[in-house]
Amino acid sequence: MKKVSLIGLGAIGCAYASKLHDLDAECLSIIADEKRIKRYEENGFFINRKRYDFNYVLPSEDCGYDDLIIISVKYHQLDEAIKSIEKHVGPDTIILSLLNGISSEEIIGKVYGMDKLLYGMCVGIDAVREGNKIEFSSSGEVNFGEKNNQVYSKKVKYVKDLFDKAHIKYAIPEDMMYTLWWKYMVNIGINQCSAVLNATYSVFQSVDEAKELMESAMKEVVAVSKKLGINLDAEKDIATWYSVLNSLAPGGKTSMLQDIQAGRKTEVEMFSGALCELGEIYGVPTPVNRTLFNIIRSLESMALNL
Repeated sequence: MKKVSLIGLGAIGCAYASKLHDLDAECLSIIADEKRIKRYEENGFFINRKRYDFNYVLPSEDCGYDDLIIISVKYHQLDEAIKSIEKHVGPDTIILSLLNGISSEEIIGKVYGMDKLLYGMCVGIDAVREGNKIEFSSSGEVNFGEKNNQVYSKKVKYVKDLFDKAHIKYAIPEDMMYTLWWKYMVNIGINQCSAVLNATYSVFQSVDEAKELMESAMKEVVAVSKKLGINLDAEKDIATWYSVLNSLAPGGKTSMLQDIQAGRKTEVEMFSGALCELGEIYGVPTPVNRTLFNIIRSLESMALNL
């Protein structure tokens, strides 16, 4: 791949942008608006204490079509991101979404076509961003692919080759939808519960009551998944999450906790909000997630003075 763009320089975006920049600084461009670019150019980014000055381009610039576009914005920024990448999407462009949740690919695909999309998500990354400083001890693993990956498509092979060269850890699950729902279950539990408890990973590694709260939220995802034919397994899939959780830095913070502490909008509508809607449609009770939704929206409202 000779031309890669990324939009969304949060903690995850910065972590992977740094690896792509280290591979080939000329290959990578960051799509951002004029205000953000001015701030980025003035301050730079310090990722694991190393300064990065990326190549920035405005959405309005005609820079030619990209081979790959990575989208790593927050859910409430997705519509803006879809518009911002318009001039970068060509006939053979691959779009990889690293958003949380289970719906971003279809939203993007309605505009640019599902034939350009690969499904994706990150797990095990413990990046924390404070202003222009990003620290992580683990860059985690990108899970990506088509819905089914028994045989790798050309798009999957192209991204696999790039990640190999950039030393980005990845997995290509055979059943990508199951993997997306597993990550959705994880986010529903750890992201939301950490936000309401103001808790780092250490709390969920050691406090039984916090674990019980997290698991109860996750089990509601499992129940909904069975109605949709995804069929998560509560015992096995929650155990898999603990193997990841216990490898994370105890002082690390989830993205939702970072948002709450910084007074930013969270992705709660995509997490418990979407799950509660699905629960109503399929007749699955979701009382834990309804409570989490109400608490997080209240925290947002207080922080944002809504």
